[in-house]
Amino acid sequence: MEFGRVAENELDNIDFSLPQEPVFNQQILPFKKNKKPNVYLGCAKWGRAEWIGKIYPEKAKEKDFLQHYVQHYNSIELNATHYKIYGASGIEKWAEKAANMDFKFCPKMYQGVTHRGSLNNKQFITDEFLRGVIAFEKSLGPIFIQVSDTFSPKRKDELFAYLKTLPTDLSFFIEVRHTDWFVKDDIREELLNFLKDNKMGFVITDTAGRRDVAHLNLTLPKAFIRYVGNSLHKTDYTRIDEWIEKMKYWINSGIVEIYFFMHMHDEAFSPELTVYLVDKLNAECGLNLIKPKFVERQQSLF
Repeated sequence: MEFGRVAENELDNIDFSLPQEPVFNQQILPFKKNKKPNVYLGCAKWGRAEWIGKIYPEKAKEKDFLQHYVQHYNSIELNATHYKIYGASGIEKWAEKAANMDFKFCPKMYQGVTHRGSLNNKQFITDEFLRGVIAFEKSLGPIFIQVSDTFSPKRKDELFAYLKTLPTDLSFFIEVRHTDWFVKDDIREELLNFLKDNKMGFVITDTAGRRDVAHLNLTLPKAFIRYVGNSLHKTDYTRIDEWIEKMKYWINSGIVEIYFFMHMHDEAFSPELTVYLVDKLNAECGLNLIKPKFVERQQSLF
């Protein structure tokens, strides 16, 4: 993910502190601990050749990457669906790889809907997208809708009208990026209330160069976090520590589900930071999440 990327020599000068718990969340969380919150961790893609010999077997074939991926993570933020509409038959083949597992696919809405022209008159193409992803069946997690960086609150009526056309029996999370959604209190509150009233989630993105999008606002008792690390820079670990404390607070306050997706500007290092996250999260919150297991390399006798 390139969104919010800064030069490495700038990272030590950024205040990565998460904001205080928003007052708005008092309307959302029951403040009564949920004994069994669902916590899902994953990455954006399974097709990472950099993981061959790391968490994928030494001679792993690309066609088998998903089969290996589901052994290390229990969710994926599925970016592939942003670039192409997949039919049900293709989706079913992916779903089969996670059969009988508590695994969630979180497909990103097709770019032809969200990034090409107006959101008006997108019913047909939206239906085609949804017709494919519902084939995930029990493995379908929230559908992730991201509008472009230039999509400002001046188009809020267009956004709200489109979101109202979506089926209410599916789960949706929305990501906006234009700065005006965050700096103008009345605009932010209107968006939060719309999402709350329509039972839709608000994506939280933690990236170095855009601290405003790490807003911590919940519009239903579920969180969808997109964390962007910086190739195991020392700040990656302190940031994860703070996220563990925040997720622990939300779990103790009754949150129902958490989705946490690990991004890196260099995705080769995502497994290492995931292991750090899972070890500490399991210890702090009494969870039993799976984590990446690294390939054991045989040492040469010569």
